[in-house]
Amino acid sequence: MKKLTLFALATLVAACSPKSSDLPVYLDASKPLDERVEDALSRMTLEEKVAMTHAQSKFSSPGVPRLGIPELWHTDGPHGIRPEVLWDEWDQAGWTNDSCTAFPALVNLAATWDRELARLYGDCIGQEARYREKDILLGPGVNMGRTPLNGRTFEYMGEDPYLAAQLVVPYVQGVQANGVAACVKHFAVNNQETRRTATNSVVDDRTMYEIYLPAFKAAVDGGAWAIMGSYNLYNGQFNCHNKKLLCDILKDEWGFDGVVISDWGGCRDDDQAIVNGLDIEMGTWTNGLRGAASDSYQNYHLARPYLERLRDGRATEEVLNDKVRRILRTVFRTSMSGEVHYGSFTSPEHFAAARRIASDGLVLLKNDGALPLQVPEGGKILLVGENAYKMMVVGGGSSNLKTKYEVIPLDALREAFDGHAEVVWERGYVGDVTTVYNKVVTGQDLSESRSAEELTASAVTAAADADYVIFIGGLNKSKFQDNEGTDRLDITLPYGQDALIEALADVARKLVVVNISGSPVAMPWASRVNAIVQAWYGGSESGHALSDVLTGKVNPSGKLPFTMPLALSDGPLKSERQYPGIKEEGEQWWQEYYDEGVFIGYRWYDTKQIPVQYPFGHGLSYTTFEISQAALKGSGDKREVTALVKNTGSVPGAEVIQLYISDTEASVERPAKELKGFVKVFLAPGESRKIRIPFGKEALSFFDAEKHAWVAEPGEFHALLGTSSEDIRADLPFSLK
Repeated sequence: MKKLTLFALATLVAACSPKSSDLPVYLDASKPLDERVEDALSRMTLEEKVAMTHAQSKFSSPGVPRLGIPELWHTDGPHGIRPEVLWDEWDQAGWTNDSCTAFPALVNLAATWDRELARLYGDCIGQEARYREKDILLGPGVNMGRTPLNGRTFEYMGEDPYLAAQLVVPYVQGVQANGVAACVKHFAVNNQETRRTATNSVVDDRTMYEIYLPAFKAAVDGGAWAIMGSYNLYNGQFNCHNKKLLCDILKDEWGFDGVVISDWGGCRDDDQAIVNGLDIEMGTWTNGLRGAASDSYQNYHLARPYLERLRDGRATEEVLNDKVRRILRTVFRTSMSGEVHYGSFTSPEHFAAARRIASDGLVLLKNDGALPLQVPEGGKILLVGENAYKMMVVGGGSSNLKTKYEVIPLDALREAFDGHAEVVWERGYVGDVTTVYNKVVTGQDLSESRSAEELTASAVTAAADADYVIFIGGLNKSKFQDNEGTDRLDITLPYGQDALIEALADVARKLVVVNISGSPVAMPWASRVNAIVQAWYGGSESGHALSDVLTGKVNPSGKLPFTMPLALSDGPLKSERQYPGIKEEGEQWWQEYYDEGVFIGYRWYDTKQIPVQYPFGHGLSYTTFEISQAALKGSGDKREVTALVKNTGSVPGAEVIQLYISDTEASVERPAKELKGFVKVFLAPGESRKIRIPFGKEALSFFDAEKHAWVAEPGEFHALLGTSSEDIRADLPFSLK
């Protein structure tokens, strides 16, 4: 309420003034942004400036009450608005009106390959943040899928920098259209949870610029107002005050004019925090209560230590002013923008958007005709697996949410077949029985007294007379799975699920496997089942979204945003020095060497010709598509691939046409192909449409570290048009002179 009161005071001043020119410039929203910033800055004391650069509570940083400038309120996360927490603690505050819409995990959004849905997602979550009076949304995350073991893969947008770059921009713009700053994270090379606060990422410049920076740069170019640093080190400095990342690249090279915020507890050094690009320090010592409780936040690196350095000349006010300018820009872009944004919360439209995004991101990996479900009147559908019942919104780390409701697959399928067929459930295995996280309670009872053998026997017996057996399993958000703070130990399914699926395959008439996870899993049983659906953490409407696809109400159109390998050992990380890092003599931190360079994900598998379970970009449909008349025209910076796409099946559907570029000869080793364009086209049965995918010289370039420039070398290239990194339908060679 404090922030509203301050803003109301500023509004009252404006209303009572005879004309806007009588207002202080910073209060006049009609004035240019930087003019307002300079005016406000000129009126502030040294102490007020320093106060703005560090937290005052778990999720807020101070404004300037004397001048009517409100504080900034931050909130997790990228998938929904976190429940209100106590002033100094992670635990929720016990509000009864903060149950949000839970949107699908960002990996689910990435699987839609749909820029319009990314904008819808951002717009909806931005409305929810604004309704809750939040100024900064801590997301989206765009770290690359270097290893499938990363515990936060589910929070990111896959393994390809182009795909992530294309989706992060509309997401950010959707959020910010509501007067809420999107804080893109975690900058940068934060690709594992194991020892995330004690590992130095050793990465060459070419790899940085080609793989790990493009999505961040796209967000900056797209107008992002905030960037969050990461916990790890790069170049020997912690990334929340890393000179090369924050000063040299982000602010100088890219011209970022927004605010840099530390990850919670990511600030580690007084002097580096002052000079190396950090603007707001949050969460130091995690709860801010180190030292005397009465002035705990004054112990932050950018608090009393900063003020002391300014007063004795060890720090300059010029650097401080740059930080405060960025913070003021954020305030004037959000709560003091002059535009009225009311937002909305848990509206029917938001739940409908969550359902659409979740269903459009489901990936049909295999189908021998078993889907969509065709169950006879009075038939029986057996669901097996804990994930058919377990709620998934709660848990996983900072993306933990308290949602208004969560529809589980069991309830959704019973609803869909009500009066037509019996839907029964067998647990099959016991995974994670946790139902509470940060005092957010699901209300479910997941206790189980039966042994693993008894659960398997019961499921197999029930499967014998079922028309369909639908196994719904996979991962969850517990420790060593899809979870912040820990990485996975392998990509095999936990809790004996592989053996259970094999046992079901021995007796089931039709067996459909639904894998719910946020990261790749091995599927050694793939040849023995009739259909496989890759599902995700779909948020509030996850059950309905899955039911929509299984029943054919929605024709699946999702595509894998990462490679599904046969085994972890097939991947590019072959040594301990690559992952999870090694402790070298004389080094304080663990050293993690990115020896694989640009060869992650499909870039590795395709180049090395290593078979995979399912390739990057793969996804089937209930209809079929034909790509014909592929052609390439243009030259230099203006080229275009065109093709005719036709729905040759009997139901409406969508196909994602993907453009890969191959450089057959280069002075550096390049991947066999790289994604450089895509278009998602929706077609009715029999309908055809001409698609165009433009690309320029940047699509042909690699980063030359010595020149510190993107270079497109003359020579032969191939434009490869297809529906996955493996399924190439047209090869169009061309030359760059």
